Amino acid sequence: MEVKYRKSQGLTDKKLSYCPGCTHGIVHKLVAESLEELGVLGKSVGVASVGCSVFSYEFFNCDMQQAPHGRACAEATGIKRVLPNNVVFTYQGDGDLASIGIAETIHAANRGENITVIFINNAIYGMTGGQMAPTTLEGQRTTTSQDGRNHLIHGNPIKISEIFSQIEGAAYVERVSVYNPKQLMKAKKAIKKAFTYQVEKRGFTLIEVLSSCPVNWGMTPPDALKWIEEKMTPVFPMGVFKDSGEAHE
Repeated sequence: MEVKYRKSQGLTDKKLSYCPGCTHGIVHKLVAESLEELGVLGKSVGVASVGCSVFSYEFFNCDMQQAPHGRACAEATGIKRVLPNNVVFTYQGDGDLASIGIAETIHAANRGENITVIFINNAIYGMTGGQMAPTTLEGQRTTTSQDGRNHLIHGNPIKISEIFSQIEGAAYVERVSVYNPKQLMKAKKAIKKAFTYQVEKRGFTLIEVLSSCPVNWGMTPPDALKWIEEKMTPVFPMGVFKDSGEAHE
């Protein structure tokens, strides 16, 4: 019998802990498939962040390390320097990366650390109850911005891909999403390219994924996907923000 589809060997059989409609599981699948297709699964090391993805070390079928809140890139740096021939990646949310971990992430990029960052941007703190995140949209209501985010009080949504594209040590930065099959395929291509660049020793790579949080947004899963397309993409436009295309020495 011909096999039409099988689950990636990059994922374990552990049941995902994410809420119904959350797109973390989709991104996990894309990461796992990319590592498997590149033939690097057996020498990959992932670093789990603190947030909704805190248990991702149970879902990826490769070596994993748990990092304290915001310190994923610091840990990934150490792992990569000790194991330079391994593929090292972090999997971080907007609270972990864009807030408490912004310093570790920026300086890892500035040093040109040859690691890959998978950045999940769902515009809210998911695990801790739906508080305002650095990426929360102007006017978006959260448990800590009851009247909506106000840039005069809270500042504007921080744009990670735009910021990191200006850092010399960053080799490849792209923003993608998974709100429909077409965008999902683009996201898979970007993630795989980021890992390919790491194998080629080109430097720091970051893929930002616009994702949904139906529970904390107070929406159905289909409406949440529509909200990404209609509300998030105008603020966080998708595309390649930097692609060095040159070997990293």
